[in-house]
Parts: sequence; structure tokens; C-alpha cells
Amino acid sequence: MSVRKVILHHMVMTLKNPFTTSFGTFLDKEFFVIEMEDETGASGFGESVAFSSPWYSEETVETNKHIMGQFLIPLLLESPIEHPDEVSIRFKPIRRNNMAKSALENAVWDLYAKRNNNPLYKELGGVKQQIDVGISIGIQPTAKDLVHVIEEFVNEGYKRMKVKIKPGADYEMLKEVRRHFPDILLMADANSAYTLDDLDTLKKLDELNLMMIEQPLAHDDIIDHAKLQSVLATPICLDESIHSIEDARKAIELGSCKIINIKIGRVGGITESKKIHDYCSQQGIAVWCGGMLESGIGRAHNIALTTLPQFILPGDTASSSRYWEKDIIEPEVFVEKGVIHVPNKPGIGYDVNRQVLESFRVDKTVFSKKNILA
Repeated sequence: MSVRKVILHHMVMTLKNPFTTSFGTFLDKEFFVIEMEDETGASGFGESVAFSSPWYSEETVETNKHIMGQFLIPLLLESPIEHPDEVSIRFKPIRRNNMAKSALENAVWDLYAKRNNNPLYKELGGVKQQIDVGISIGIQPTAKDLVHVIEEFVNEGYKRMKVKIKPGADYEMLKEVRRHFPDILLMADANSAYTLDDLDTLKKLDELNLMMIEQPLAHDDIIDHAKLQSVLATPICLDESIHSIEDARKAIELGSCKIINIKIGRVGGITESKKIHDYCSQQGIAVWCGGMLESGIGRAHNIALTTLPQFILPGDTASSSRYWEKDIIEPEVFVEKGVIHVPNKPGIGYDVNRQVLESFRVDKTVFSKKNILA
């Protein structure tokens, strides 16, 4: 297939509620919707997941625009693509910038599946008709507030509760949650907020029967995580430390983790996500799909990926209504008793609502062979 046009829809959507992590508090989500058009006029869609500031990684909305427009899109437009797996090879000369790469590659995957009149999940080798999902809960002002929020999601049937933690908002809050909910699947996400100097606090979390502690130490570390995992009973899950299949291989060989969170944007796209999934399956390492406060387009890609068999733990893909007053897809992502039923329409399985997309769009940039060469 030949990509003849790429449109970057610059979006700003406001979350229904502020979302707080150890990085900071988010209310507005700025991102790009990527629309990719082929020679027949069909469109595929992707979504960038970088934030406005370099909190989670070095990438931002602005750096994504620069890298996509100046380097990656010209590479896509230069010659036809036979299969989406070729995109990561074509992008290889450009180092890192995984979120920019992923946004474009995912649009190629959607377009490719639509051309084949096939749901994206089947193109990926997915095997599930429905997926279990959990919820990600930002840091709350008090333990009482946290318990109240969790109670709401337990009643809605979410399969797992992920609670953000940081020093000073960790053990005591989680202990109170456990007192109220002794049997729920509960995990803690630290977003790199601790060091080995906090070992005593982290070891206390072993008392709480957590599914995992996600990324407790530095965002670029696998050595200290191996030291920590050797003295913790609770499984460590790596997130920010894993950017590629090679990172996953090294972390597993070192014993740095027992679980890996695969975020499509963090690792550079669906192709690399599949490689990590397959390797973890061979090594007996559980994986799950994390979220980045995506709109429905990003959620749809996460749903398709999660149908692969080694995604055995509930992911973060909650209902659209959990985050947005109005999402940009139809139908919106809907969770029923902790389950999402995987759509069977071609591509990502959801339609983009053009009217809603335009209502949240603040700018649009169009790239084609003609204006790239000009």
C-alpha cells in the first residue's frame, strides 16, 4: 500500500477528573491523532501518547510533532509498504522517539487491517473475544478518599485496582485499602518515586498481598530493580525501564522483574510490543497492557493488543466515560463487569466521530509527497 497523505490533528481534551501521580497532576490531555490515507482514499488512525511536559519520558507533544514531521513521515511517504512490520525497520535510523514512531506505526496497522477487511486484533494474532480490565487510580488526598474511589470501581466490576503511590502516600494508605477490601486484586504503581534507600518501606508492602509493585525505582534502571526483587516477595513489574525487546531480555535475565507492563507508545509500536509479548511468553513472564490516558483511538489499539495470549493480567483500558465527557470514537469503549468485548469491525473496530474530533482539535497539519518534496 502507498501512504499518500498524513494528517496530524492536534487535540486538547479535558479529563473529567484530575489525575495525580508521583510526576504531578494532569487535567488537560494534549496529543495528536494521526490520520493516514492510502492511494484508495481509505484512512487509518493512530494516537500519540506523549504528554505536554517530559514527565514520563523525554518525549513531549512538541518533540513528537517535530520528529514526525521532519523525519518519520518523509520515510513513510518515500515508498510503498507491504506490511506494518516494515515500518519499524524504516524508522530504525531515527534513534528513540518511540512515542512518535508508535503513533504513525499504529495508524499503518489500522489502515492495513481495514484494507484486508479484518479486525486489527486478528491481524495481530489475537485469540480473545473479550478482555479483563482494571482501573488506574491517581494519588488521593486521604486514605478515606482512596477507599471511597475503590469502592465505586469494585461495584462497577473492574477486575484489578492499580493505586499510584509515592513516599508519604504508600504503605498506610494501601494498608487501609486492604483492611476494607481483603480479597481484591490490588497493585501499587510508583512511577520511579523510590530508591534503594527506601528499602524498609518497600519491604513493608509485602504484608499487603499485592499483585505487583510497578516501577518502584529509577526510570532507566534494571540493576537496582534486580537487587530489590531478590529481597521482595511481591513481584516487581517494570514499565518505564522497558523500551524494546532487548530491554525486556536483559531485565528478565537479570531477575529485575517478574511481570512486564507493555505500553505500545513506550516501546515504539505494535510490532515491538508483539516481540516483547512473544519473548515473555517463552520465558513465562506475565504481561499486561498499561494506559497513558488515551482517547478512544489509543484505547482501541490497546484492546487489540491485549487479545494476545500472554496478556494474562487485567490491563488499564477502562471505559471512555471514566476519563472523558465525550470520546472521539463510536461506540465509546465500554466496560461491563470488568470486561471489554472486542469489536469485530475491520481495523481498530471503532469509528472516528469527525464532529467530536474537530470540536477538540486546535490545529491541523497535512503532509503529502508533494509538500514534503517541496
